[in-house]
Amino acid sequence: MAKGPTVKELLAQAGELGLSLGRLVLRLQAEELETTEQALRLKMLENLQVMRQAVVEGMTGTRRSMSGLVGGDAKLLEERRLAGKSLSGDVLARTAARALAVAEVNAGMGKIVAAPTAGSCGVLPGVLLTLAEETGARDELLLEALFAAAGIGMVIASQASISGAQGGCQAECGSAACMAAAAGVELAGGDPVQAAHAGAMALKTMLGLVCDPVAGLVEVPCVKRNAAAAANALLAVDMAMAGIKSNIPLDEVIWAMDQIGSAMPCSLKETAQGGLALTPTALQVREGFLGNRER
Repeated sequence: MAKGPTVKELLAQAGELGLSLGRLVLRLQAEELETTEQALRLKMLENLQVMRQAVVEGMTGTRRSMSGLVGGDAKLLEERRLAGKSLSGDVLARTAARALAVAEVNAGMGKIVAAPTAGSCGVLPGVLLTLAEETGARDELLLEALFAAAGIGMVIASQASISGAQGGCQAECGSAACMAAAAGVELAGGDPVQAAHAGAMALKTMLGLVCDPVAGLVEVPCVKRNAAAAANALLAVDMAMAGIKSNIPLDEVIWAMDQIGSAMPCSLKETAQGGLALTPTALQVREGFLGNRER
């Protein structure tokens, strides 16, 4: 399969045409799919509406997973924030709560947008919906940020992987954090180069993250990793907007992630045969869940 453009190539095109990363990706996709930019915007708006609804539903705390392991944590974190007790600050707590909310909806079989996967679906909406509120960005800019995220996601999928079964959780929550950081910079008014630095910094901190789902379910530790990845992305946005640069270019970080994923044993890639999935508590959960299903 032929590989798509690299981040470096996208940055060169954006600079040459004087476009933001999101607007460039939108133009390239319209050309490749032989459709109009307006049609793609409308499709992305549908995705945005699904993200928003998932946040609203998740915040109610009523969506529970079949195992009973997941549900209600987003509401708890949000209540603590609203009470003014958050030690991490209002923006970070709001971001994390929303990331939890969407991931809990996914675990409860609700409707979400895989961004880039179902297991990492909370990161992007958690970061972007919060930053849009903070910056006062209209939906038009929010949609362009989503296209920026999509562009970075396509590079990762082409050059490495977004599959936990292939590359571990670094390929899912790590990729989501990278996408959210790059898109967050765009939403905050940064340029494509800053977006790439943010993506690189977010992904670097998640290299080597294994995929070790308890009982083989996309619940524990997946849901809470969404919150952590969102917080990571938010910090990367702040660093990039402050002028901090990644010493390793994003393309090379993606290459490193691919190499690490290939070296990672299969027991740590979504098989539930290692890591947290083999802890005594996890084994008890697995036995109880599978036993109940068999009875």
